[in-house]
Formats: sequence, C-alpha cells, structure tokens
Amino acid sequence: MSAGQRAAIELTEAARETAHARTFAGDLFMGKFSIGKIFPFPVQSPRDRAKGDVFLIQLEALLRGKTDPDEIDRTGEIPQDVIDALARLGAFGIKIPAEYGGLGLSQTTYCRAAMLLGSWCGNLTALISAHQSIGVPQPLLLFGTEDQKKKYLPRVAKGEISAFALTETGVGSDPATMATRAEPAPDGDGFILNGEKLWCTNGTRAGLLVVMARTPPKIIAGKPKDQITAFIVETGWPGVEVTHRCHFMGLKALYNAVIRFNNVRVPRENILLAEGRGLRVALTTLDTGRLTLPAACAGLAMRCLGFSRDWAGRRVQWGAPIGKHPAIAAKIADMAANAFALETMTLLAAAEVDRHNHADIRLEAAICKMWGTEAAWKIVNDALQIRGGRGYETAASLKERGEPGVPLERFLRDSRINTIFEGSSEIMRLFIAREMLDPHLKLAGPIFNSRLPLPQRLRAAVKAAAFYLAWYPKQFFPSEWFVLGRAGRHPKCPAASLLPRHLRYAARTGRKLARSIFHAMLRHGPMLEREQLLLGRFVDIGAEAFAITATCLRARGLPDTAENADEMARLADFFCRAARLRIEGHFRGIKKNTDHLGYKIGQAALSGKLSGLENGIVR
Repeated sequence: MSAGQRAAIELTEAARETAHARTFAGDLFMGKFSIGKIFPFPVQSPRDRAKGDVFLIQLEALLRGKTDPDEIDRTGEIPQDVIDALARLGAFGIKIPAEYGGLGLSQTTYCRAAMLLGSWCGNLTALISAHQSIGVPQPLLLFGTEDQKKKYLPRVAKGEISAFALTETGVGSDPATMATRAEPAPDGDGFILNGEKLWCTNGTRAGLLVVMARTPPKIIAGKPKDQITAFIVETGWPGVEVTHRCHFMGLKALYNAVIRFNNVRVPRENILLAEGRGLRVALTTLDTGRLTLPAACAGLAMRCLGFSRDWAGRRVQWGAPIGKHPAIAAKIADMAANAFALETMTLLAAAEVDRHNHADIRLEAAICKMWGTEAAWKIVNDALQIRGGRGYETAASLKERGEPGVPLERFLRDSRINTIFEGSSEIMRLFIAREMLDPHLKLAGPIFNSRLPLPQRLRAAVKAAAFYLAWYPKQFFPSEWFVLGRAGRHPKCPAASLLPRHLRYAARTGRKLARSIFHAMLRHGPMLEREQLLLGRFVDIGAEAFAITATCLRARGLPDTAENADEMARLADFFCRAARLRIEGHFRGIKKNTDHLGYKIGQAALSGKLSGLENGIVR
C-alpha cells in the first residue's frame, strides 16, 4: 500500500478500542450464537421507566403546545422561546448526572426521547441530539476530568448549545489528511489552534465545541507518528469565527456552520483524554452517539405507519379502501415489521449501555445506524407513495385547501440525510466489516505482514493453523441449545411458538456466514479489503441475523397479558420470514454477482469512455 494509505490505517488502528470482550453481534460474525448475552430481552426497569416517563410526558406536551414543525421548516429558524423552554425542561442535559445539573436519565430514556422527537420535527431532533450525542456532553462524560466536568457540564445541561468539529473540506471519514493544527504555545501552557471545520451541526448557535486537530507528531519506536488531539473550545474566545451557515435540501433549521480558527489559544487543561488520543475520543463518542439516529428513525417510521394506516383505511378506490388491495397492504405490512424491528434493535443496544457502564456497543450501534436509517428511508418513501399526490404536496398547501396537513413531504426531505449523517451507509459497512474481521486479522494478519521478521510470521502461521483446525469444524454443527430450551417455551401465546425456528435459523446463518468469511479470506488473502461489495454482503447478512434475533426475543418476551401479544408475535414472524429472504439473496450474491464487471464499467464511465451517454442534454 502507499505511504498515505498506511498512515491512514495506522492512525485509525491506533485509536481503536481493543480491550473489550466481544458482544453478541461480534460473536455472531464468528459463528458463535451467544444468545445468553441478550436473553431475556432487556426491559427497562419500572423505576427507570417511571422516572423517564415524567420527562417524556412533559417533552411531548411542550412539542405539541409550543412548536410548529412546519413553521420551523418554512422559516429555517427554531424560535428562541422554544429553545429556552427545552432548556428549562432539561432537554439539553438528559443523560448528564444530577450532580452536574442534568436530569441523570438512562440511555434507554434518551433513545425514547429521540423517538418522540423524530416523530415530530427533524430540526429539533438534530438540535438536541447533536448537542448531547456528539457535542460536549458525551465525550466529557466519557473522557473528561473532574475539573472539566464541573466547569462545562452545568453549562451545557442548562442549555448552552454545543457542537462537534471533525469534518473538513478535504477530510470526511479519513482523518489522516486533517489540516487543522494545534501547535504548542511558546509558554507551554496551551496550544495555538488554526484551521477550518465544515458541517458543524449546531455550529452557528454553539457556545462550546469539541474540536479535533493535528498536534505535533511523537517519536514512537524511532519513527514519527501522527497525533490527533481533542480540545474543548469556547466559541467566545478570540479567533473563533463562524464564516458560513450551510443550507440543505431538508432540515431547513439546521444550525450547521463552517467554523474558522485563527490563532485561537486553547488552555492545555482543555484537552480531552490526552494529547494524541483525539481520534479515540471521536470514535468512542460516535459509537454511542450513533444510537440517536436509529432511535429518531424509529419514531419517524412509526409516525409514517400511522399516517399510512389512516389513509389506506379511508381512501376508497375501485370499491374498496386501498388498504384492502394487496399492493398497498404489502407496503403497510413491511412498514409495520421494519418499524418494530428498528425500535427493538435500538432498545436492545441502549439497554446494553445501561446494563454495562461504558459498554462496547460499536458493532450494535453501527448495525442499528446502517440498517435503521436505510429502513426508515424506505418507510417514509413508501408512506409518501401510499398517499400519492397528497404525500408529495406540502403540509401548508394541504391545509390551505382544507385537508389535514400531513407532513410527509417534509419528512422525506428531512430524513434523506440520515443515511449520510455520522458515517454514511457505505462507511458503516466498511466499519462493521473491519470489526467483523478483527479476530481473523489478529490471528492471520501477522502472516501477511512483510515488515515482520520471518520467524515471527511462521509462529503466527502455526498459531493460526491450530486455531482454525479447531474452529472451522464447529461451524458445521449446531450448538444453540439455549435457543431450543428456555428461549423456545411460551405456553400461552400461540404465535410465539413460531419464533424459535427463526432463532435457530439465525444461529445457522451465523455459522454459514463465518464459513463464508473464512472462505473469502482464503480466496482473496490480504486483497479481501478491496472486495467492498463482498464485505458489504457479509455485513448485511450479519445485520439481518442480528435483527431477527432481537425481534424474536422481544416478541417472545412480551407478557401474555400484553395488548395484542399474539399479533406482535405474528408481526415478528413476518419480519423474520422477510429478513430470511433477504439473507438468502445476499448469500446467492456472494457466489454469483456482477461486482467486477460493474467496477470496470464504473471506471470506464469515470475515464470518459461512456460520455456519449451524455449527448443531447443541457450541459
């Protein structure tokens, strides 16, 4: 690989957290169905739920009584009195402990708040989630010193808005080319920050920023190593300037900024974690922060389902409500199943955070973000299709001619960014693939590392051979005794008896997936990293198997007395059947596809060889 590629990989690898044990999702990719790690499906404790409900009831009342999402969309501004009301309610400090002025609520309650917000207004969701999920509160709670927490957490809990500054004009998901720099001040007590950051959500309103900047390299093992450091920066300091507010196709009231730093002096005590550990701060913050997006998408999906159900039941065509026609009924069934699965996956990941402090949910969060944002986009698109012209028409126009102002047009515009925010779907698949391959890379990676001495590579080969000789045969035999036992019994809910077969299928899928990944490693060797479409299929298979497991366990865990428990089990059964069809399609695509031909065609288009296709258009 080139020096630039190696630098990027080494920088990112150095920032990865490697100390945690594998979670259920991590085991699944290795063919181990560790259902005991998530069974029974975690349910929010009555005390935690009651505490959260008090806040959520107040939040819903504020949203309904004081906000007009369509007016916010039209004007591109969130009224200051709304921001002030949210601050008084504690909405800017949901997870901040009470000792620092916050509400001290759980991750599950925070995700439920995101669902509520996502069902109502994308702009308010972005304001609150960017502030808490990736702004100052989350990294400060994870990595801040006690002095930093006492100084800044009360400010952000009371409503001082914060933002996250990582992206630059030439830097997206590759931090190795970061241009913003922080050089040590001559007196040694601080750093001088210079550079420019792009797409800082909340940037035009923020009082505090978390800024990633390159600091002087350190000599490690005789070689200079790039350093990226995270700083807490106050926007009121000299040299901090908002140069532009960015505007987008949706989220019209998104306070997104280009921010320039010109000789900004940052005290050394404002470093988060440690000098050179900034990328670790960024990656870990995003791991938990990503859960907000699928939570908001779940709220959006359920609202779209409600709109579609109402319209399909009232709109009569050809002598019957359109919901009676199979083409529409199928869309609504998919919407209901995927909305249920999305909510379930998100609640499962959130519960892991609540059950285990600083839980390693990087895989679960990435899967929820990737799968959830794509599912929500399809749901809102189908909802618009069901309403037809009324879906495409703006809420204001509908109201003007006397119809209910259903805001699907706004929902569609606002939700399009979700598959791009905080790691695009393509980047998420590569991120999950890296985590998926991690156990194999630890074993087999040294074998292919030509920079290591030959004896070390030979020892690695012997160690890997011993592991795979024991591991590979296990991928052909079932071991999910747990699934066949406790997880399968449900005497009073008939539909729940359908679910164990899907759990067994998920376990078989995990073993088949593990074998397929191993075969791909043998076939492609170190070049496997370039087979991005193949890796993407592996990731999608794992994500669907994770969704099947979570959905079955939640439906199986509903009390017999729960409202419509039997119907929810049937819904889970339907979702699993559909997910199994998708999985089988991905497995077929591993062996038979047009990946390499498509790559050649893409390169031909890039080189201009297909420019004739562009004749006859306005250039």
